[in-house]
Amino acid sequence: MKLKQVFLTVAISAVTAFGVMFTYNKYLQNSKTYGGQEAGVIPSNYKFAKLAENTSVNPPGAVDFTQSAAAALPTVVHIKTKTNAKQINNNLPRNQRPKNPFSDFFGDDMMEQFFGNQRGYIPEQKASGSGVIISADGYIVTNNHVVENADELDVTLSNKKSYKAKVIGTDAAYDLAVIKIEESGLPFLLYGNSDEVKIGQWVLALGYPLNLETTVTAGIVSAKARSLGLNKGTKTNSPVESFIQTDAAVNQGNSGGALINTNGYLIGINSAIASPTGYYSGYSYAIPVNIVKKVVDDLIKYGSVQRGYLGVATVNTNDISAEAKTKMNLNFKGDGLVITEVSANSGAADAGLKKGDIIKSVNGVAVTLPSELQELVTRYKPSDKVTVVFSRNGTEKTIVATLKNKAGNFDLVKSDNSAMSKLGAEFITLTPKKAKEYGIPGGVIVKKIADGALSDQTRMRDGFIIVKVDDTEIKTIEDLTKALNNVKTITISGFYPGYDGLYDYPITLD
Repeated sequence: MKLKQVFLTVAISAVTAFGVMFTYNKYLQNSKTYGGQEAGVIPSNYKFAKLAENTSVNPPGAVDFTQSAAAALPTVVHIKTKTNAKQINNNLPRNQRPKNPFSDFFGDDMMEQFFGNQRGYIPEQKASGSGVIISADGYIVTNNHVVENADELDVTLSNKKSYKAKVIGTDAAYDLAVIKIEESGLPFLLYGNSDEVKIGQWVLALGYPLNLETTVTAGIVSAKARSLGLNKGTKTNSPVESFIQTDAAVNQGNSGGALINTNGYLIGINSAIASPTGYYSGYSYAIPVNIVKKVVDDLIKYGSVQRGYLGVATVNTNDISAEAKTKMNLNFKGDGLVITEVSANSGAADAGLKKGDIIKSVNGVAVTLPSELQELVTRYKPSDKVTVVFSRNGTEKTIVATLKNKAGNFDLVKSDNSAMSKLGAEFITLTPKKAKEYGIPGGVIVKKIADGALSDQTRMRDGFIIVKVDDTEIKTIEDLTKALNNVKTITISGFYPGYDGLYDYPITLD
């Protein structure tokens, strides 16, 4: 009796499982969408996409990546960079010099005993990454960190043709760059819409990892609007991070490559991996294409990114403790982004937003993370208007805010090719009081070094005080600006407060 019951149970389970599988398979065959994307649709103007006529290699209903991969592969390029050897100044105190990575094991003295003092010399460096062709006439988008400081750029297409490339524009805050090769009739990738990307949908990552040929990996979107703090080390005060997180395998060399959906549309630029070893170990991160579009357009049109600012600091309402609410004198109800600070003379202040207000959406897009708000706002330029829905004391309100630039006005930022800009730093004229303390008639403080000649060619550090350029005495920023006019090679002299002696930094301004 018991044996019959066992057989009966097994038979019923088998029939049930077969029925479920048959019904699910029929559903997939009849369904027009997979993961929120229209299945098998390739834009008609993908002239380069030679899609396979025989699709019987995959069972009915299976997710098929072959068409989207075939469409995108010819648009992803290999970027090889070369940075020339440089002789740099080496007279900083030891505790301010860049540290040799082997010093922890052998010590500075032993390293110099065996290998000599090579701190003043940077040898030739070569590296590689990926890029995506975005126009038929040769514009390519990649990461800023792929091309940063490179003296030569070589681009190789999937058909093995190679070209010299020039940099059109870069932006460290977004970690994006646009370069160009001189060619026409190139295949290019079409922009998708990263706002429509759904967690759980299939994506493909394409690039040239580890100096291999073009490589395609698949994964799913595991998160959106990730802010990891990766761009904080890029010498910019206002990095933009709102990554698409995937589990598609991405390695060194994939940077600047394409993240596409199953339709073959570009939805992101692969930028980083989360790894304790430097190699793929689970998660990779891509810059959303809606940010990419804005940055690319600005770099091509203006030479620099026209970034709009709302002028608020926010935090998710659930991330503020009762104690912090009391301390910051915040009184709010509901979910969203609570404003913890409103900058004076900002678009938010002009529109009437206040500390304690809860932002619900911007231009109809809901926001729950500060990175989501940042991503939305940075798509616009100064003078653009955005509609903000917010809650104040439980009452929902709507305002229209006009975005400003970082300086608090509506001017567009022009690309600056002046000598001062090429130095790449923020300068302040030394106050008469401080000058008297130091026993000098005046000087210019190097407040913050960013990207430029000072960081590329010297080991100058923040806080250095310039007192001379060649034989010209420098007392003010105006003196420094005049001294740099119409010169190619200069020597900047000055001192570090608290250290004895003058330091000389030879610089060549291209």
